[in-house]
Amino acid sequence: MVSAAAAGAGADGEAQALAAAQLIGVDWGSSGLRAFLIGADGLALVERATAQGAATLAGADAYAAVLDETVGDWMRARPELPVIACGMVGSQYGWVDVPYAACPSGAPALASGMRRTPNGAAHVVPGLLQSGDGLPPDLMRGEETQIVGALQLRPELHEGACLVLPGTHSKWAQLRSGRVERFATHMTGELYAVLRQHSVLGRLMVDDAAFDEAAYCGGVEAARDFGHLGMSHQIFAARSLGVTGRMPHTALADYLSGLLIGHELRAGLAWRADAGLEQAPLALVGSPALCARYQLALQRYSGVQALTLDNTAPAGLLCLAQAAGLTAGVTQKEYA
Repeated sequence: MVSAAAAGAGADGEAQALAAAQLIGVDWGSSGLRAFLIGADGLALVERATAQGAATLAGADAYAAVLDETVGDWMRARPELPVIACGMVGSQYGWVDVPYAACPSGAPALASGMRRTPNGAAHVVPGLLQSGDGLPPDLMRGEETQIVGALQLRPELHEGACLVLPGTHSKWAQLRSGRVERFATHMTGELYAVLRQHSVLGRLMVDDAAFDEAAYCGGVEAARDFGHLGMSHQIFAARSLGVTGRMPHTALADYLSGLLIGHELRAGLAWRADAGLEQAPLALVGSPALCARYQLALQRYSGVQALTLDNTAPAGLLCLAQAAGLTAGVTQKEYA
């Protein structure tokens, strides 16, 4: 099932968007994909979404069928439009295994590393690899395109900045001279899901409870003030506070969320400072709801106010298409 949102009204609005489009972009993750008609300003004119993510597919034919089902009509109406995809579609389990680009890396390196799908229908963006310094390697796929988009939309980030991309696997990226210099992954979202669903901590928690801001901020502040005691010790409070009646069961999940995000901030802000970026812009890139939760945590943790950006993938996809020379022959069509 493909859902769609057009910039205009119904089919007429989509036809206008199709005439104005410079690119068909696809952000293809593990659990779903979003496809965009992208205008010359890097903004999405139309968006379509489906739950047929890379984790649900196997084999080149399955990927080709989903792409055709999702945007095949766009491709046939404007065959000269390039199609670029980012995310897990380029992993070793995806449509085509695209080798990672090594940090430091920017748009030119990512564009030169793109590979075409077996049927030639799309170009796929490489992810990023962070290695060296005696540390284990770190990886991202999809977030690199959002970072490129953020740099396109907010030029003040070029000289130096720290970007935070909250999610299942949150990414903290250090930017200098318009490139990703290094990054770090925090499995905050996945840890929360595993602890909530598969540990003793979840047994007292209440599903669908209203957001408890006080409990959430209490968790953030506990990580800030007593994080030296260790996260594995602190998270047990998400049970003990409920058992002793010191916190209502409806608040325990938000307290746990605050603790985990607080520990992410504790590590990430120190990492930012160690890199000499403490006075550089700090930006949140992601869904408005999740960015708002991180913004609240940042304010309670240290009073930091971050710039927030929503979906920057379309701008990143257009930038990479331009860097690869794929849009050179694309002109706006006359809308009939």
